[in-house]
Amino acid sequence: MTELITLDAQELQKLADDVAMHLPGADLEHRLDPNWDLYKVRGKVFMLITDLPGRPVLVLKADPDNAVALREQYAEITPGYHMNKKHWITVEGGGSVDEDLVKQLVADSYQLVAHRGT
Repeated sequence: MTELITLDAQELQKLADDVAMHLPGADLEHRLDPNWDLYKVRGKVFMLITDLPGRPVLVLKADPDNAVALREQYAEITPGYHMNKKHWITVEGGGSVDEDLVKQLVADSYQLVAHRGT
């Protein structure tokens, strides 16, 4: 049985950035007001990184059915902050959010946006 290794908020954001920047065609845009890092593919956002008051988070696109299941399974996954709550999720570090889950969520978000309309 493998041990669950959770990520704190900074580790969560660093891992998500590392994964995103290795995806084909991914671009990073920094916005200072408000303080957001926008990750795009084909000109469309697939991930945002920001700090909510006291909480560094990721905001990711998710299939609506999968988003509901994720929110039910993980206390650290909530409706997308400042985004369409049906299609986006917010992920915080800690708890049961581990490296494999973050990698999968970033890849899924990228795929949803990269293959949209093809």
